[in-house]
Amino acid sequence: MLAGPGITRADAASGCPGHRVESVRFAAGTLQVYRSGQYACAVTLAKSPGRRRQMSVSLQARGARAVVDSGRFTRLAGPVKVRSANRCVRAVAAVSGKKAATGWILC
Repeated sequence: MLAGPGITRADAASGCPGHRVESVRFAAGTLQVYRSGQYACAVTLAKSPGRRRQMSVSLQARGARAVVDSGRFTRLAGPVKVRSANRCVRAVAAVSGKKAATGWILC
């Protein structure tokens, strides 16, 4: 994906618009959370992209159901997006059984 006007390199790499507000590194990858206007977006990036492995990312606004992307991916899971205006969100990432979470953020 190429970056165009108004899109940063981070947007192009993750598929999430806006600015990164949280980044959690763990043994198998990185969980990244972005905010743009009234929305939050999250992706899981594999530490060593290339081979297919089980990956997932979930993003939940407080009081709502989590939005999940899960499957066998080579590089990233997501992006997943939720409306987060005036609500905390939490994100959870997993790569090959290794997990990371943000706790409640953007409150």
